[in-house]
Amino acid sequence: MSGPGMMRGALPADRSMDFGGSGRRLLRTMRPERILLVGVLVLGVASVTLSVLVPRILGQATDLVVAGIAGNGTDFGAVGQVLAGVLALYLAASGFALAQGRLTARIVQQTTFRLRGQAQAKLDRLPLAYFDGRPRGEVLSRVTNDVDNIAQTLQQTLSQIVTSLLTIVGVLVMMVSVSPLLALVAVVTVPLSVVVATFIGKRAQPQFVKQWAATGDLNAHVEEMYTGHSLVKVFGRSEQSAARFGEHNQALYASGFRAQFVSGLMQPLMMFIGSFNYVLVAVIGALQITSGAMTIGGVQAFIQYSQQFGQPINQVAAMANLLQSGVASAERVFELLDAGEQSADPALPRAPEQVRGRVAFERVGFRYEPDTPLIEDLSLTVEPGSTVAIVGPTGAGKSTLVNLLMRFYEVTAGRITLDGVDIAGMSRRELRAPIGMVLQDTWLFGGTIAENIAFGAGEVSRERIVEAARATHADRFIRTLPDGYDTVLDEEGGNVSAGEKQLITIARAFLTEPVVLVLDEATSSVDTRTEVLIQRAMSTLRAGRTSFVIAHRLSTIRDADVIIVMEAGRIVEQGGHAELLAAGGAYARLYAAQFSQEVTRPV
Repeated sequence: MSGPGMMRGALPADRSMDFGGSGRRLLRTMRPERILLVGVLVLGVASVTLSVLVPRILGQATDLVVAGIAGNGTDFGAVGQVLAGVLALYLAASGFALAQGRLTARIVQQTTFRLRGQAQAKLDRLPLAYFDGRPRGEVLSRVTNDVDNIAQTLQQTLSQIVTSLLTIVGVLVMMVSVSPLLALVAVVTVPLSVVVATFIGKRAQPQFVKQWAATGDLNAHVEEMYTGHSLVKVFGRSEQSAARFGEHNQALYASGFRAQFVSGLMQPLMMFIGSFNYVLVAVIGALQITSGAMTIGGVQAFIQYSQQFGQPINQVAAMANLLQSGVASAERVFELLDAGEQSADPALPRAPEQVRGRVAFERVGFRYEPDTPLIEDLSLTVEPGSTVAIVGPTGAGKSTLVNLLMRFYEVTAGRITLDGVDIAGMSRRELRAPIGMVLQDTWLFGGTIAENIAFGAGEVSRERIVEAARATHADRFIRTLPDGYDTVLDEEGGNVSAGEKQLITIARAFLTEPVVLVLDEATSSVDTRTEVLIQRAMSTLRAGRTSFVIAHRLSTIRDADVIIVMEAGRIVEQGGHAELLAAGGAYARLYAAQFSQEVTRPV
């Protein structure tokens, strides 16, 4: 349960982007594919090498034509051989590029497959406090939207960047071999291109961070409104929900527009710098021809090289927005992967020789915030097979007590023991295996009713599933459904009522045959008749089991062995139902207030 101060975690939109660090870390995630990356590099070298040879050879063809015009006619046979060689080079270069693209796709999909697996494994290791402090939709956005954006970025940029960088190096070598002077002229504008790219990149990156943070906020709102769709309609909050959606949508629009606009400035600026470079090369190349320092074919080849030299720079500039967006998403995923995990299980965990169900809280203290105590100096011993009912006003710490027993949260003082063994020294699996839990908020997954009931018990027979359903009086309504136990439920269980969903979750808990039962408002969603039936089933199933029952309806816990009353994180009373009523204390006041409300409630 969420405690005071929940939703206090800062969202990543408040932080600046470490483009360099996150980019390098993203590259390190591809380390298992380093052999394939070498293959991409080799294929890129082969493709680029063949491509940069083409202008030089075409220049030779041009010189053959010019020489033929000036002499005794053009040797078209020689020209044809040259052009056939050019075609062969283009075909080979295209083949290498195709193989490079295939390897790139494999690298990207394997990397993102691994990232998704790491994110899922991380979610399993995160403490409950992490999810209490963040909207579910925002967390899901990191695992889905952000990972997908990383995949798209890598797919569109990885091989292209390799090819572009190799092309720059290869073309520069060829330009120097053709004309060192023109090569010097061509590279004069490179520093200007670097300055422009750096200037725009630093201003675009924060906008991409805001864009993906806004995407997470929007997803969180949509997920919440979809989950609570019925309540939104009932309370007439559709307009307010739509207005809130509009705010998130506007924030995403504004951040997305700024990110795309600022990063989009890079390509036209680079095109202008490239055009300026082309003019310089053309003018100086013409002067070189008139002075006899170069042939027409040589200048033609060099102009092609200058265009090839500028093209990869423009391509890298055009990919800048993709890179910035992808690295912004990578940082959000890395923040999830770096989040603080729940404490590790002991290296040598202890466990009771036989779990009988004796639970003891020994001077337990707990607080969500360091300076805001919730539970202080609480002691309680529950003997095996007994039923303990926990009552009290909202915020008294009832559900927190159960969360501490399950080690969803760790105590900040004292200790809790199960059959004499400190639960902090047990593995969580060993601790939770003998405990069955039914919460007020039901959870069903997409699957059949039989699969939902068997969720906690693993591979069990249909007969045992039916027995559990009969014991909890779920069998009656299940058999009225068209497909019975094979009825498929959606993720929200929308095709069964709230009470029927609760019956399914209770049957699920009973099927595991737990030693300790935890029932947190387990009958709050069922009608009175069903509640009576469930109470009878619980009386039978609680026999020989330690049971913790959190309840607001005091009528449901009259037969509890011990009733403890909590206020402000402390046990203020404990005893039997009749004993506590006779004492005239906090329990008597709760009981009187509740039943006076039931008597005076209008029909």
